[in-house]
Amino acid sequence: MVNQSPDTPPRRTLHPTRRGRLVLLIGFVLALAVAAAVLVPLLLRGPKVERVHPLVVPEGRRASQVYAAVDKTLAVAPGTTEKTVGTADLPLPAAAKGNPEGYLFPATYPITSDTTPQSLLRYMADTAVERFGADHITAGAQRNGVSVYQTVTIASIVQAEADTERDMGKVARVIYNRLDRGVPLQMDSTLNYALNRSTLHTTTGDTKIDSPYNSYERKGLPPTPIGNPGEQAMVAAITPTPGPWLYFVTVAPGDTRFTSSYAEQQRNVEEFNRRRRSASGG
Repeated sequence: MVNQSPDTPPRRTLHPTRRGRLVLLIGFVLALAVAAAVLVPLLLRGPKVERVHPLVVPEGRRASQVYAAVDKTLAVAPGTTEKTVGTADLPLPAAAKGNPEGYLFPATYPITSDTTPQSLLRYMADTAVERFGADHITAGAQRNGVSVYQTVTIASIVQAEADTERDMGKVARVIYNRLDRGVPLQMDSTLNYALNRSTLHTTTGDTKIDSPYNSYERKGLPPTPIGNPGEQAMVAAITPTPGPWLYFVTVAPGDTRFTSSYAEQQRNVEEFNRRRRSASGG
């Protein structure tokens, strides 16, 4: 069908030349560039999304190690975090006497540009007080005849001494059995704390040092925790595994031997020393 009158000039369809097509293409690209130039500043002016990176505090870390980790994470001068302890207003029990050892709870903490050493230490201590103040912890401490603070101290030793999680309840039982008998705990971990080190090698001279953390010479618990225990160590401290053990030694990884016999303990220690000499080529 033809609708156009024969007297009406035919309509012409525009067909741009190669040059014309090039001009149109350039114009289209310029329009996109202008739109992008407007859009990018608008995006930049939008709400700022702050990156959050974590600080991981593993179980058993000492307060001194936590302070150093906070200094490094917050990029402040070494010693800064430790100096803020007295002004951080930490919610510590009276028995702690202002020392947060044991109450810098092991966990993963978010770090932002607003985080300060004081706020981070408070976060850790608040978390510890919340966890350690739970009813089952209080009940467990009362059942064992110790305070919650002493339970944290026991848990810190368990954390340092146990080779595996499954050994924690037995290590806790050894501590309670020795406390009940009124004999020194004789834990290498307390000596290591006093000497600010971590080692499996303890000499006779080490056991003679003058320190309240020398559990070879002094009876009872050390005056403070020796690290910051995690959940499993606290569970072991309030629910120690039933047993008569007074001694233990980790002869090899995964092979911790518990006994109530001193003679058997001596044999186990000799095997530990023999394996250590063999491993060192001595």
